[in-house]
Amino acid sequence: MPLTLLKTSIRYIVRHPWQFGLAILGVALGVAVVVSIDLANDSARRAFLLSTETLTGRTTHRITGGPSGVPEEVYRRLRLELGVRLAAPLVEGEAVARDRSGLTLRILGIDPVVEAPFRPWITGASGDNAGLDRTPSAQEGCQGFGCYSILMTRPNAALISAETAREAGIVSGARLPLMIGATTVEAEIVGLLEPADDASRRALDGLLIVDIATAQEWMGSVGRLSTIDLIIPDGAEGEALVQRMTAVLPPGVRIERPEERSNAVQQMTAAFELNLSALSLLALVVGTFLIYNTMTFSVVQRRGMIGTLRCIGVSQRQILALTLGEALLIGLIGALAGLALGVALGRGLVGLVTQTINDLYFAVTVRSVDVAPGVLLKGFALGVAATLAAAAVPAAEATLTPPRTVLRRSSYEDRARRAVQLAALAGVALMLIGLGLLTVPGRSLTLSFGGLLALTVGAAALTPLVMQGLATVTRPVAGRIFGLLGRMAARDIVASLSRTSVAVAALMIAVSVTIGVGLMVSSFRTTVERWLENTIRADIFVSAPSARGNRLDSPLPEEAIQRILEAPGIERYRRYRSATIESSVGPLLTIALDVAPADHRVFQWVGAVDESAVWQAFAGGAALISEPLAYRHNLCPGDTLTLLTDRGERQFPIAGVFYDYGSDQGVAMIDLAVYRELWDDQRLSSLGLYVAPGVDVDELVRDLRARMPPGLAVNIVSNRGLRETSMAIFDRTFAITTVLQLLATIVAFIGILAALMALQLERARDMGVLRANGLTPRQLWGLVIGQTELMGLFAGVLAIPVGVMMAAVLVYVINRRSFGWTLLFELNGALFVQAVAVAVVAALLAGLYPAWRMGRTSPALALREE
Repeated sequence: MPLTLLKTSIRYIVRHPWQFGLAILGVALGVAVVVSIDLANDSARRAFLLSTETLTGRTTHRITGGPSGVPEEVYRRLRLELGVRLAAPLVEGEAVARDRSGLTLRILGIDPVVEAPFRPWITGASGDNAGLDRTPSAQEGCQGFGCYSILMTRPNAALISAETAREAGIVSGARLPLMIGATTVEAEIVGLLEPADDASRRALDGLLIVDIATAQEWMGSVGRLSTIDLIIPDGAEGEALVQRMTAVLPPGVRIERPEERSNAVQQMTAAFELNLSALSLLALVVGTFLIYNTMTFSVVQRRGMIGTLRCIGVSQRQILALTLGEALLIGLIGALAGLALGVALGRGLVGLVTQTINDLYFAVTVRSVDVAPGVLLKGFALGVAATLAAAAVPAAEATLTPPRTVLRRSSYEDRARRAVQLAALAGVALMLIGLGLLTVPGRSLTLSFGGLLALTVGAAALTPLVMQGLATVTRPVAGRIFGLLGRMAARDIVASLSRTSVAVAALMIAVSVTIGVGLMVSSFRTTVERWLENTIRADIFVSAPSARGNRLDSPLPEEAIQRILEAPGIERYRRYRSATIESSVGPLLTIALDVAPADHRVFQWVGAVDESAVWQAFAGGAALISEPLAYRHNLCPGDTLTLLTDRGERQFPIAGVFYDYGSDQGVAMIDLAVYRELWDDQRLSSLGLYVAPGVDVDELVRDLRARMPPGLAVNIVSNRGLRETSMAIFDRTFAITTVLQLLATIVAFIGILAALMALQLERARDMGVLRANGLTPRQLWGLVIGQTELMGLFAGVLAIPVGVMMAAVLVYVINRRSFGWTLLFELNGALFVQAVAVAVVAALLAGLYPAWRMGRTSPALALREE
């Protein structure tokens, strides 16, 4: 008997390839979206970790300082006074090779003499881990340590990995122009690093190695180091050495472990990555509805055969095995196809993810997708599990239904209509559970997304009941407009509710997510636009170029500042210095600025404040913090924030909390005079210029740009240009959500197509009867298109309240818990119209082929009994 059942299943699949093909495609797309997002996130995370490991190497401890780094005197005292030999100075930075399509490089200034114990894969000292390209194009005499000696003797000499050089079209001996902040330098590539293993190859990707003196000159930090790496033994001896070193370190310089900084930086992107992963699961959820629809129809289509098998003695367990076996086959094939498609899609999405991380967090170079086995296993397991879960209900129907009931063609639809109220009650219960999860105190994103999922599935469970009501209301209206065919189209949707409701629910979820994410993004965009209009009051902004989109922490050259402030037409200016400083809450972006009375209205405060008291406290040394920082660390006015200054740790009273949307990690602001008193850093990061009355802003911008000497690339933009640049970064950040919305809609489109194909197959006899009674092929085509359009219209209408609900959860709960931002929530009527139109058009396109097939139905063949 099992062999007979197996043959029966295979015969059914062979006879209905399109039906199973669509189901497989639904699983594949769902799995592909999940896998691609995970691969993109994982690749960016892995690239950051690899580059960090390259810089830390075998380092056990690291000496770090404030914004200006560590004085060279510290290194000298360690070696001469304390006898510390395993110490390596480093100067780090970022550069952009603009003539190489904006190639971003991490600069690492080293002392080759002491570097070997720390990073042997860079110096090639270990022999078996790394080496230098010895092709004829390499510099003559540049062999082994000889290349590194050239770094110390030849100005602007540099080494780069061979793979990075090949991809960027760089050859050994070439001169590579680089932008470091506002300064243009020219590196001479004296050799290409050719690591012997894959891990070292990826770790060295995007790394430019120079002598430490060259790096200091390029970075404008002569006499200062970025860090000093140490290798300290474990045990009491190492602890004693750390204590002796700590005793001689000046204020503002500390010893830390490299992993502490790495973990702190990596945590920046945690919420961003979690949000993407949660959104990517949407396509799989929609795909699950598609599988459910396919498997349900498979059972309904073969109900006569299943009833016959049950009557001749086939057991319930064997029927269950037959149904679940087919579902497992769909899941396996679909998941495997999804893995391949996900890897391909991940290569496209990794660019969007990397760009967002570069804009918002830290510079990272990702040139390839690292296919981690864990990601593939997760995607495969999700695809198979979702398929089996979707097939569980129809499998139970096929197993538990009595044979006599199965043989009645209307039995399944009768049960489906009776189950509508039970499904609605389950939907209401799920929505109540979702609301309960969202109101649980705390900041758990897992509970937040769980609550959103429960609300979404609950809304889908309510779809059949609401569809019945909509069809009842629509039927007379359709009858008056389209006559008998209009009434038939509305009636047939309810008559086939077991399949149409699932298809409409899948399309509704996809469109509602389009509405929900669209409302969230548009609300966010409106909030940011208003915030920019209120905060960007200066007429012109001057800053140094940065490898990171919205970070203005590169110092401006003194020559550029002097030339700008000497220009006629400037009434007044405001100075800024941005730097990442160690604090009681971890590395913190701190902005020191001049604030004149005319600038007080720039800030928008969280809660009611006494502005005069706030600014008086600010001038006296208090700090202002952004809303995300206050939310993440439970800070409020009256609390204190500890910053590590060059004079030691200092506590800053918090005078106020302001709205800010430039960083989800939060920022602190202090008075520039206070900053210069406590830090040995007189540099500026940017200038805000206020133009005198009657002076043309655009003309002054052109004049200031013309004043810049060759070799200095300074960003000089009007306030309008700065707002446009900021909104461009915003749009890049949310570009990936548009891709996810599109993919989910495609999956839902397939669901509608599968449902209509199923209806066409099942109702062939009914269509034959209609044709035999005089219905023309054109009328039959119109009937199917009308039914399809009503399904799309129902999905679009239902998607509006569900989408608004999703948007409210995203804005008020998930966005708040993820990033700490308070957003304005705005409804967008145009977005509603667009969403309904998308649903109707998607349903129309999906219905064209089934309508064409039904219009060609032969009455004789359709009415012939098997």
